[in-house]
Parts: sequence; structure tokens; C-alpha cells
Amino acid sequence: MDIAGSVWSFAAVVALLTLTPGLDTALVLRTSVLAGRRPAWGVTLGIQLGTLIWGVLTAAGLSALLAASRLGYEILRWAGVAYLVWMGLRMILARRAAHDEPEQAVRFVAGFGRGLLTNLLNPKVGAFYVAMLPQFIPDEAPHAAMGLLLAGVHVAEGLVWSAVLIGFASLMSGFLRAPAVRRALDRLTGVVIVGFGIRLAVTD
Repeated sequence: MDIAGSVWSFAAVVALLTLTPGLDTALVLRTSVLAGRRPAWGVTLGIQLGTLIWGVLTAAGLSALLAASRLGYEILRWAGVAYLVWMGLRMILARRAAHDEPEQAVRFVAGFGRGLLTNLLNPKVGAFYVAMLPQFIPDEAPHAAMGLLLAGVHVAEGLVWSAVLIGFASLMSGFLRAPAVRRALDRLTGVVIVGFGIRLAVTD
């Protein structure tokens, strides 16, 4: 497989992954509804920087080292579990008064940090790259540069999908930002995030 074929094949695989509803989608949509476009783009860029970092680490061989180290993987996994459960419970247990207005405290930088941490503390992302990336790097291609290129393709698709989600939330803002809907969405997102944390805890 040549470089162009590898890029297109990888793009098709990660497109399916990107469109599958998951933690990233829930975070971007929830932030867009409750806090607005700017914080939602902060979350989006944080997530995509995390994706790019995982891709670079994989290309450099560091992610494979993590996969080979049971202790390192477990430390990262339980840190991710604790972070996801903590974040989800905060959404579920938030007092009703906190939802009377959009989350003005959640700014771009805070959203960026949330997205970045969520991605970097998820060892499943690293495991995906360790398993998939080498299959799409031709033997004659420089591994580091090719890994960065493929991760960039993943990031580009993630940005496009996040733009669609943020645009949808903006179009539906009149309905989605009604207090009852905001409360329900916040609690639903919290349950989803806690569920991802529990799944990360119980899967090996």
C-alpha cells in the first residue's frame, strides 16, 4: 500500500470511529448547549490536541511502551476512571440553581483543559493507535512523519464533526437551552460520562 492509499484507508476507518456516538461527542454537544460556541471549541481543540499527541507518541514508540507496561497502563486507566466519574457526578449532582443560566464559568481555556485531559487520560485512545496506526504506515515511509500525518487526518475529521455538532446546537439553541432541557441534558451527559468511566474500570 502506498502513502496515498494508506491515508485514504485510515481516513475511512477513523471516520467511522468519529461518527460513532461516544465521550467526545457527548462533551462537545453538552458544552455547546450549556456554555456556548467558544467553550465548545475549547473542548474540541483540547480533544484534538490529545489525539495528535497520542498519534505522535505512537509513531515515536512511546505508546507501544505504555501498552507493554502493565503498571503504566493501569495507572493511566485508573486516573482516567477517577476523572470521568468525578466529572460525570458533578454534572449529575449539580444543584438546580446552577442551571438557571448558561455555564458562564466555563470559558475557552477551561473547556480546552477538559477536552485535553479527557483524551489523554483515556488509554483506550492509545491502545487504538498502537493497534491500528502501524497497519497504515508503509514500510518505505518515515514512521514519525507518517504517524503525524495519519493523526492529522483523524484530527481534521474530528474538527469537521465537532463543527457539525456545535452548529446543530446553535440552530437548536432556543429549545435546547430551556432550563428543563438543560437540566435533563446535563444529567444525561453526566450519566453517559460515568458510564464510560465504569466501562473503562471493568474492561481489560
